Amino acid sequence: MATEPFNSENMMIRIAVLEIEEEYLDEYLAILKEESEASIRLEPGVICIYPMFEKERPTEIRLLEVYASKAAYEMHLKSPHFIEYKTRTANMVKSLDLIDMSAIDEASMPKLFRKLNAN
Repeated sequence: MATEPFNSENMMIRIAVLEIEEEYLDEYLAILKEESEASIRLEPGVICIYPMFEKERPTEIRLLEVYASKAAYEMHLKSPHFIEYKTRTANMVKSLDLIDMSAIDEASMPKLFRKLNAN
C-alpha cells in the first residue's frame, strides 16, 4: 500500500493522554514501544506515533499521533498489532483521553515527517 499524498486537510492529528497503573508501568511501556514501532513500520498511513511521559509523573503518558487520513486511522484501529496492544494493556490503563488537534504550521509537516514526502 502506498503512502497517501500529503494533504493537511485530510490528516488526523491527536494527543492521547493516558494514566497507567503504577504496578504495570514497565510492562505497559514495553508493549507500547512494540506497538508504536510496528505501526510506523507496517502502516504507511501512520505518520507518527510518538510516546512520551511526564518527567515528574512517569505514569502520565502522552502520545502524539499523526495519520495521513481518517481512513488510515481507522485501518490502524483494525491492525493486528493495535488490537494486541489494546487487549494486553486493557487492565493497565487507568484513564484515556483522546484530544483531536490541528496543525498551526502545516507547511512544516512534510519537513518534520519524511513519510509525507513519499509520493
